[in-house]
Amino acid sequence: MTARPRKHSLTLRGHRTSVSLEDAFWDAFRAVAEEQGKGINELAAEIDEARGVSAGLASAIRVYVLDHYRSRAG
Repeated sequence: MTARPRKHSLTLRGHRTSVSLEDAFWDAFRAVAEEQGKGINELAAEIDEARGVSAGLASAIRVYVLDHYRSRAG
């Protein structure tokens, strides 16, 4: 596992994009999507739609994952 972000391709509403996340966030993001019965493209599209313009997609995914696990711990 590396602490450096790795770039992965996603398809959001038919458009290809790439997102750079650390391995730990990719693993957690995949786990959250699976837990919700969604693919990572579908979940990424939902996060992208909700994020507005103030945050990049990678940051929005990190915050989503963090919030998900925080809500489970509380």
